[in-house]
Amino acid sequence: MTAANTLPDLTRLDGTPPRVLVVDDEQMLTDLLSMALRMEGWQVRTAASGFEALQAAREFAPDALVLDIMMPDLDGMAVLQRLRQAGDDVPVLFLTAKDSVGDRVAGLTAGGDDYVTKPFSLEEVVARLRGLMRRSGTAQVSGAEPILRVGDLSLNEDSHEVERAGDQIELTATEFELLRFLMRNQRRVVSKAQILDRVWNYDFGGRSSVVELYISYLRKKIDAGREPLIQTVRGVGYMIKAPQ
Repeated sequence: MTAANTLPDLTRLDGTPPRVLVVDDEQMLTDLLSMALRMEGWQVRTAASGFEALQAAREFAPDALVLDIMMPDLDGMAVLQRLRQAGDDVPVLFLTAKDSVGDRVAGLTAGGDDYVTKPFSLEEVVARLRGLMRRSGTAQVSGAEPILRVGDLSLNEDSHEVERAGDQIELTATEFELLRFLMRNQRRVVSKAQILDRVWNYDFGGRSSVVELYISYLRKKIDAGREPLIQTVRGVGYMIKAPQ
């Protein structure tokens, strides 16, 4: 399923699908990211090294770049520096295993536009790329606001505001990503494995019990005292849908 079923389409200014270049030397990670981005209907190309990335950027002309900082030949900072020196202002989302303020500042100071620390949520990367391309003007949405709705529940992907029947609902970052994934797949059953793959770390290791725990957290905040929206489909997974 692509997000276009519940979200405004994101397209290039000429109406064609956005192009994203994913650069990382971990093949499992590039495969997972490519799958998630293609589910959005986007064109994806991958590179496994800094020098491959520079060549692919010239040939593919991406609208956004997902760039790992730590690579064996030419690191992400050097790749970005060469792109900027060549006059390429493609929006860049850095990936890194490092988790310090210094690394984040260094990446953004070098000309990066956003930063995600490994391990990360695939859903979060997709959402951040949508935001990067909209803000940079390389892509546009066909609808007015990035708001998901299921019955009287609404979720704003930009402001991270969630409301039900006009009441504000405070969610943690993980609860928000889980709810977003359910709402982008409303009236479709999603399995625990699919949820883990898109909401939790790409190296989740099959911890399916965490899904049950966070579904219970969401139900307490979203459905408590109201007609339930989140449904359990026994033996299959979960679904969110408006009451009939």
